[in-house]
Amino acid sequence: MGDYHVHLHPHTPRPDSPPPGVYPKGHVDAYVDRALSRGATEVGFTEHMHRFVDLEHVAAGFWNTGESADLSERSRRYYYDELNLRLDRYTEAVLGARDRGLPVLLGLEVDFLPGRMEKILDILASYPFDYLIGSVHWIGSWAVDHDGMTDEFERRGVRRSYEDYFRLVADLAESGIVQVLAHPDVVKKFGHRCEAEPVDLYRRVVDAARRGGVAFEVSSAGLRYEAMEPYPAPTLLRMCHEAGVPITLASDAHYPDQAADRFRTLVRYARAAGYRSRLRFDTGGGQELVPLPDPDDDGDWPPPDGA
Repeated sequence: MGDYHVHLHPHTPRPDSPPPGVYPKGHVDAYVDRALSRGATEVGFTEHMHRFVDLEHVAAGFWNTGESADLSERSRRYYYDELNLRLDRYTEAVLGARDRGLPVLLGLEVDFLPGRMEKILDILASYPFDYLIGSVHWIGSWAVDHDGMTDEFERRGVRRSYEDYFRLVADLAESGIVQVLAHPDVVKKFGHRCEAEPVDLYRRVVDAARRGGVAFEVSSAGLRYEAMEPYPAPTLLRMCHEAGVPITLASDAHYPDQAADRFRTLVRYARAAGYRSRLRFDTGGGQELVPLPDPDDDGDWPPPDGA
């Protein structure tokens, strides 16, 4: 199995985290070793697009929407605080690990910034990515999954926040610019929930994913936050299965010890929604559906370690 959403640099460094943009010996290996110990067979690295200085000239300023000067300023600071990586160094680190025989894929987590994607993709086309995952982190000037901006849920209201978020996810799904939708309902990250489950919004995204030929990521990251469940929600994942939308598996790890986090739990979750296969990527961009293992067959898994 592949963990297809992994980052080499955290947002909040630990004492043992390397400086941003530095890839010391054994750093990539630590993620791979941890993932393999939990049942993964390969790791796809997908660093955040917005962190790369190579894209500043086409991405910066997206927060200037005129809707809220306060949100614009907070997003501007957030963007520049994290603008500290280079695409050449990142790709060299991952491809170098592959050359050493590690089972890794080169990916990128692409922020959906309407009106800027054509220029962004022109730059990314110069790099040998095996696949791209797409995320909605910003609704205009609002960083919806940033813990310093949760007050916006109160200003907009939860239902409108979900409407604004899923409208962008549906546009991303149908755009054809990525192969996977990352954490597709991350709007629930901090525990904000609609009074009634927004099945109508789910339907819009599922239909867009089917038309756009994009997969849904099933991620354990939500279990590490107030959402207290994987992404996507059980109802949304069942709707994806009924519509024939394929899935990938992911941890959204930002530290080595999070790689393939709770993968047994994740596979059980996907199988409970009806899935018996998942999407696998090859180097060079190939993809195929492969069987989803039985998490209770210990012949297919290493000894459990809290996963």
